[in-house]
Amino acid sequence: MKDPYEVIIAPIVTESAFMLMDQYNQMVFLVQRHATKRQIKEAVERLFDVKVAKVNTVITPKGNKKAFVRLTDEYSALDVATIFGIM
Repeated sequence: MKDPYEVIIAPIVTESAFMLMDQYNQMVFLVQRHATKRQIKEAVERLFDVKVAKVNTVITPKGNKKAFVRLTDEYSALDVATIFGIM
């Protein structure tokens, strides 16, 4: 298992990211380009002490990799973001 801080670069805090937190219980992160969905899931679960339901990734036109991480229903993405100072 890789160090979670090597996998996740930073949370993305934009208006659309907050909308995803509110409507779909998702958090958005900038991650290492070589990181797999499994590595991203494990890193988020270890860093934030939550359970991840699903991870979707996309490579941006600038060449960065974004991860859209949906939490299970027992966790609130807004609460997690507030606790860890993302919001």
